[in-house]
Amino acid sequence: MREIIFLLLVLQGVLLSATLEEIEVKGVKVPFIFEKDSTLPIGSLELVFQNSGSIEDNKHPGTAAFCASILNEGTKKLGSVGFAQKLEENAIHIGAHRGNETFSMELSSIMEKFDEGVDYFTELLSDPNFSNESFEKIKLLKMATIQKKESDFDYIASVGLKKLRYVGTAIENPAIGTVESLNTITLKDIETFFNKHMVLSRAVIIVGGDLEIKDAKKLAEKVLSSLEVGEVKPLVTFKSLEKSARVEIFKDTEQAYVYFGAPYHMKVDDKEVYKSKVASFILGSGGFGSRLMEEVRVKRGLAYSAYARTSLNHSHSQFSGHLQTKLESQEDAIKLVKEVVSEFVQKGATADELEQAKKFIIGSEPLRNETLAQRLNRTFMEYYKGLEIGDSKKELELIDKLTLKELNDFIAVHTEINNLSFSIVTKK
Repeated sequence: MREIIFLLLVLQGVLLSATLEEIEVKGVKVPFIFEKDSTLPIGSLELVFQNSGSIEDNKHPGTAAFCASILNEGTKKLGSVGFAQKLEENAIHIGAHRGNETFSMELSSIMEKFDEGVDYFTELLSDPNFSNESFEKIKLLKMATIQKKESDFDYIASVGLKKLRYVGTAIENPAIGTVESLNTITLKDIETFFNKHMVLSRAVIIVGGDLEIKDAKKLAEKVLSSLEVGEVKPLVTFKSLEKSARVEIFKDTEQAYVYFGAPYHMKVDDKEVYKSKVASFILGSGGFGSRLMEEVRVKRGLAYSAYARTSLNHSHSQFSGHLQTKLESQEDAIKLVKEVVSEFVQKGATADELEQAKKFIIGSEPLRNETLAQRLNRTFMEYYKGLEIGDSKKELELIDKLTLKELNDFIAVHTEINNLSFSIVTKK
């Protein structure tokens, strides 16, 4: 295996050639990530605003998602149709997306049209389509989406779990918003969100493609110069429910939708994250062959699939999972999930499970670095998590050297994942 590891790491060293620098605009030093890739004559630019996602919705759940949708309506000058036609004529893609902690806008095109794409991107930042017509259109579409979600029992169970475990915080609310919150959001709220969050102080700019770094910096400066300085506040950290709890949501359903979660006492920049990744893979995120899948599906036949994973963020960390089962098997499935998690904490993984996890995680690494977008995103995440650029390469080396005792000692410490809460959509 070590020869394979060496080859993969060498390959990764070639592929992961993104660099991190800073660009100073209006007195603000903005992180600048760049990678030259001449494989295809294309260019990409992404503007990420930190501490600007759904956790900043505050009194109006759905604000960040609403803002992203309006930005996808083009400029006020050209309107939705006019802006879309200009982009389509030049094979340019521009889109806005909200995350939980970040808000991003992206541009991609062939290099021949990349400069022109940057012009349209800058125009969008300077003149978003904050019109009453655009606002009402987006509101109507989102209301329709929320109404469709009323019959999506996975969605309902997932939201129920968030409300159970993060009550009183921004995380308890669905990112898309609710009928009640959308009825209270105004166009002024969207403009205020945009003006507060789309600023230099929160920005990270990422450029890649078939161009030189000096040209990429010029284009980045052009985009950044259209932003106000603004300010950024420390990211709020939300604590989850530490004890076990349960909620049942009754619907006219033919099967039970079981979502579960527990606290996970680990920070996003913890030095033992690589152990967490391996443990999570073995317990529930590895698909077929994972402990949960093996026990719940293969041995007991209680569900077609069962998944669980750990999620590490700046704002919150958690252990969560889900499965679907027959109504009459609901309690058996819940009991089994508790037993599997408890036994995993007590006894840890087996030598065979560790070996299989290593093979998959290390062996599939090149697939996670195939495209320019994947590599740029990885570099951004290393920066965002406060890690050194290239940390993912070191992580593979640590995973390869990880012993069974080290892994099981780590697993034994995290007894908090036994404090499982359940949100169940079922039939009364």
